[in-house]
Amino acid sequence: MKQPIGSYPHVRVQGDGRTVVSQAGSGLLVETVRKSGLDQAVSAALAPWRKPRAVHDPGKILLDVALAVALGGDCLADVALLRAEPAVFGPVASDPTVSRLIGTLAASGEKALGAIRSARAEARECVWQLAGREAPDTGGTVTVDLDGVLVVAHSDKEDAAPTWKRTYGHHPLMGFVDHGQGGTGEPVAALLRPGNAGSNTAADHITATRLALVQLPKKYRRGRRTLIRTDSAGGTHDFVAWLAQRGRWLSYSVGMVITEAIHQHALRVPASAWTPAVEADGEIRDGAWVAGLTGDVLDGWPTGMRLVVRKERPHPGAQLRLTDADGMRLTCFATNTTGRPIAELELRHRLRARAEDRVRAARATGLRNLPLHRTAQNRIWLEIVQLALDLLAWMPMLALTGTARLWEPRRLRLRLFTAAGQLVTTGRRSILRLAGHWPFTSHITAALDRLALLPNPG
Repeated sequence: MKQPIGSYPHVRVQGDGRTVVSQAGSGLLVETVRKSGLDQAVSAALAPWRKPRAVHDPGKILLDVALAVALGGDCLADVALLRAEPAVFGPVASDPTVSRLIGTLAASGEKALGAIRSARAEARECVWQLAGREAPDTGGTVTVDLDGVLVVAHSDKEDAAPTWKRTYGHHPLMGFVDHGQGGTGEPVAALLRPGNAGSNTAADHITATRLALVQLPKKYRRGRRTLIRTDSAGGTHDFVAWLAQRGRWLSYSVGMVITEAIHQHALRVPASAWTPAVEADGEIRDGAWVAGLTGDVLDGWPTGMRLVVRKERPHPGAQLRLTDADGMRLTCFATNTTGRPIAELELRHRLRARAEDRVRAARATGLRNLPLHRTAQNRIWLEIVQLALDLLAWMPMLALTGTARLWEPRRLRLRLFTAAGQLVTTGRRSILRLAGHWPFTSHITAALDRLALLPNPG
């Protein structure tokens, strides 16, 4: 008897399978597009750019590229992944047609960007209504996190420049709606900037916040129910004053640089004024305390601003900074929220760290690099990336439950989207059969059932 050689079975491969569909699990994203009305909204918004006798709809072309990016693509040519599966994605435009559309939209500048953004905002409001208790505004508030992203350029692209991390590329400023502990997050702003753009430029933070507010339902575009969170890059007089401006009344929680004045005030806080910090589960955070600062350290800042400082034992191996004191790491943030315990406000600000997860997801979804040469083209690419991230956030929010809602893009692709299927035609119906032995087939079918129960747009 002949013994097998090697650890894996030897399988003969043939390339003539006609009924096999790869990326069958991506039907989840297609169904999300349909239920959210995103396809109708984008098609209507880009109707002015459709040429007479055109075969392909500009909105469908843009969404096809976004779907390719959601599935792991990082350039326009990756739309071929969809073109190979017309049974799932329908007719897909050729590479030259896609490139021409991107060039046309880039030449239209703000007009095209505004059209895409208005379509995304329209679909977002629909999705939040469909999500019900799973929507990010369930508690009557919305939290928007602003954070910068360094995108390395491997060639001499327009506006690429040296960055503060001694790399070369661009420095977009992005905004994400936080879905809380039970979810992920979705992008609401992406401002493309040169690599040497400042981290604490107030004008850029104001522009990014404006873009984010337009993406929210109208009732959240002003008022205390909308919280803007940033790291210390947002702790500037101009930005905080803009957030607190009369008639805008936004809530904010922005990190602050430990200046000499803040440092001296923190040293004078009596021991009795320090309150133990807390964790998300309500337990006391070991080795961390918070206190409020008052007095002349608030001079020149908007009325009603509270300054909160935290001291914490540094992690083993961490080096102290000049602004630390008595072996404790000092951090500080400002907020205009009143009527809540200071430890609760500090926990709320600390949860801004979830924005780093959103940045990681963006890097894995088309933002590892900017594939086009011109800045105008890459601004369109940023909108495509946001469309892809929207779908990757909306689908779990509408269709997944439990820990599956927390899966990041790489895990969604590996477990759900890459599942293959067999296309069977019976009568006048096409049925896609998934492998019963695939461990996540039940997740896919259950998610599709939940999407099917949602009302159709319009």
